Amino acid sequence: MRRLIARVVTAVLAALAVLTTGTPAHAAAPASPAVTFTNPIAEQRADPHIYKHTDGYYYFTATVPAYDKIVMRRATTLQGLSTAAETTIWTKHASGEMGAHIWAPEIHFIDGKWYVYFAAGASNDIWKIRPYVLETSAANPLTGTWTEKGRIALPLDTFSLDATTFVHNGTRYLSWAQNDPAVGDGTNIYLARMSSPWTITGSPVMISRPTNAWEKVGHTVNEGPAVIQKNGKVFMTFSASATDSNYCLGLLTANATADLMNPASWTKNPNPVFASNAATGQYGPGHNTFTTSEDGKSDILVYHDRDYKDISGDPLNDPNRRTRYQKLYWNADGTPNFGIPVADGVTPVRFSSYNFPDRYIRHWEFRAKIEPNVTNLADSQFRVVTGLAGSGTVSLESANYPGYYLRHKNFEVWVEKDDGTATFKNDASFHRRAGLSDTADGVSFESYNYPGRYLRHYDYLLYVQPADTTTAKADATFYAE
Repeated sequence: MRRLIARVVTAVLAALAVLTTGTPAHAAAPASPAVTFTNPIAEQRADPHIYKHTDGYYYFTATVPAYDKIVMRRATTLQGLSTAAETTIWTKHASGEMGAHIWAPEIHFIDGKWYVYFAAGASNDIWKIRPYVLETSAANPLTGTWTEKGRIALPLDTFSLDATTFVHNGTRYLSWAQNDPAVGDGTNIYLARMSSPWTITGSPVMISRPTNAWEKVGHTVNEGPAVIQKNGKVFMTFSASATDSNYCLGLLTANATADLMNPASWTKNPNPVFASNAATGQYGPGHNTFTTSEDGKSDILVYHDRDYKDISGDPLNDPNRRTRYQKLYWNADGTPNFGIPVADGVTPVRFSSYNFPDRYIRHWEFRAKIEPNVTNLADSQFRVVTGLAGSGTVSLESANYPGYYLRHKNFEVWVEKDDGTATFKNDASFHRRAGLSDTADGVSFESYNYPGRYLRHYDYLLYVQPADTTTAKADATFYAE
């Protein structure tokens, strides 16, 4: 919070400095520094859930293609989960309840014990899907003995799944997806208070029903709720439509001071907040969860998708949903900005200006500039990749136009497609240097083919120019976020 306040104060001082002296003041280092991952994290792992525990480990569980067991892995880093050993902690019953369709396990640590919430069908009725709970008191849940706490008793005994739990203002809640024949086809999102980690109390309320066209493609679906609380709000994502390329994330929002059990407290975004993107080759993103980076400064979106659009037959029988990560950003109004599902490989970052900290490098009609409040997030995201010119250089690839790079042309900086020429490769390559105005946290980019010229802003547009004055050095310094 102190860092955030410092940045706000610095931004105000910068504006005042410009008005009084014509020279902007410098900013503090970012409160939420860059964090990158290499996607995908786990092949054939759908409905991912990650819990960051106080023991220094991240715990990861997900649906496996055979729908027959619950697996778990742990690592001290998020990227480390991609190669961590996996342990089967529970296997479906040979007959009866919990004998089929073991779906969407979630792991939570509550009152000194570990709990796994999951959905399961019966061996003799695989579509009799209901929510269940496991418990262990072991310090390490991968080696613990798990006790079946049984089915979560819901007032309505119908198709129900994707239970998740969270605490708000001292009260624990359960949210889940369920079909109510009296309401109509498909599944809705429900909420109830809890009296124990496996028991709800009072009457549940329906807080979301699929009503928009994007929630009813293939199937009428609201499912997979996940909660993140920030900026005086409670945000709940959910997944909508069939589990093919139409699968996407919606968002519900409530004020932190509101009665969450009042359906009127929740507002649904009119459009999906995260959907398929053909340019990056990512389809059907959904069933997400949230966690935080190792330093606790960045929020991380965890989800699954596929890297192809067309599926033959029932998508539930297609095993190739992959677990992926990317950083979650926040708009100036305090709402989350999910951006787009980024391309496989290294995830992109944003670059904020050292002397105008509310402005980010972005492209607008392919011209590069710095600008505040970039709500089209991907316009301001770039992958730092091996330089097209080699020789220890880097290139900055557009997140929403893969294959397009920041390059200088007549010393103006544009986002253009790599045409394969040596000229382009040289123009689009830079030496990454310590920030000219902040060597500890900042970064500057020196032109590969024009040494001594740096990527810098001037009248908010980007150029490759000499950085031989204090102002120019400030203009050529950025923070990766």
